[in-house]
Amino acid sequence: MAETLGLDVLRNHPLHVVFDEIHKYRRWKTFLKGFHDVYGDRFRAIVTGSARIDLYRRGGDSLMGRYFLYRMHPVTLAELVRSNSGETEIGTPRRPPSDSIAALLRFGGFPEPFLKQSVRFYNRWRRTRTELLFREDLRDLTRIQEAGQVQILAELLTHRTGSLLNYSNLAGDVNIAVDTAKRWVSTLESLYWCFTIRPWFRNVTKSLRKQPKVFLWDWSLVSDEGAQWENLIASHLLKAVHWWTDRGFGTYGMYYLRDTAKREADFLVTRNDEPWFIVEAKLSASWSISPAVRYFASTLGNIPAFQVVRDLPYTDADAFDVSIPTIVSAETFLSQLV
Repeated sequence: MAETLGLDVLRNHPLHVVFDEIHKYRRWKTFLKGFHDVYGDRFRAIVTGSARIDLYRRGGDSLMGRYFLYRMHPVTLAELVRSNSGETEIGTPRRPPSDSIAALLRFGGFPEPFLKQSVRFYNRWRRTRTELLFREDLRDLTRIQEAGQVQILAELLTHRTGSLLNYSNLAGDVNIAVDTAKRWVSTLESLYWCFTIRPWFRNVTKSLRKQPKVFLWDWSLVSDEGAQWENLIASHLLKAVHWWTDRGFGTYGMYYLRDTAKREADFLVTRNDEPWFIVEAKLSASWSISPAVRYFASTLGNIPAFQVVRDLPYTDADAFDVSIPTIVSAETFLSQLV
C-alpha cells in the first residue's frame, strides 16, 4: 500500500488519501493504526463510510488520538451559498438561489436526489435506500429478526414527526412491548433513520423532563406540511450543533421547551450547557412573536429568540445581531448556519 501511494518518496507536503467503506475489511482498525504509526507524518487520511463505520469503530482496537470524528449530514441551505461554511459559528447572511427551500423540501438533503431534482430518480432512490436499510443494514448490524415490524414502526414515525414520542402508543400500534419499541427506535437512530431531542428543564418551572420528540434524517418523507417544515429546521440546527462541536468551538446541544402549562417552543440551542438561542418554526408570517417564545426567552435569561418563517422573503441583515425575540426569514436565518 505504501509503495503504491508513493509514501517512500520525499514530498514537501503530506499526501491526502481517502479510504471509503474500509470497515468492510475485517482488520481495518488495526491496519489504519499501524499505517498511521509508520507513515503518519507523510499522509493525511479521510475515512468515510455509512452508519456501519460508526458502529464498528466503537469495538475492538482503539484509534484514540489518531483521528477526529466529523458527523456528516444532508445538504443544508448554507452549503448552497457559502463555500467556507462552518469556519465560524455564525456566518454572514447570503441570498440563496431561488426555490432552494422548495427543492430541499421536495427532494430532501441527500446529495444525489437533491442535485438531480428528478421526481423519477428521487422515487427510485428512496425505495432503494429503504430496502437497503431494512433488508441489509438492519440484518447485518443487529440481532433483530422482525425487519417487517421495524419497518412498520419506522413508517409510523414519519407520521409522528415533531410530536412527543409516546412509546406506549407506538408499541400498541406495532403490537410489541414498550421496551421493544424503545430499543427499536434507538436502533433506527443508530442507522440514521431518525433522531430524537429531549426537553430542556433547567431553570424552566414545571418543565417536561422525559418524553422526546422525534424527527427524520430525510425530511422529504414527512407528508404533513407543518411537520415537514419543523423537521427541516431541526435537521439544519442538528447539523450546526454537531459541526460546531466537532470543530472544537465548544459543546453544543439541541432541545425543545415545554411546560405543564402547555407553553412550548420548538427548539433551544445550548452552548457549553447554557441556553444560547430559541427557534420557533413557522410556515407563514405572523406579525407577533409567540407568547410562549417570549416567555421562555425571558425565563432563560433574555436570550435571543427567532421565529423562523418559511414564506418571508430574504432580508440582507444579520439575524443574530438582535437582542429581542425576532421574526426572521428562513432564507436569512438558515444561510447563517452550516
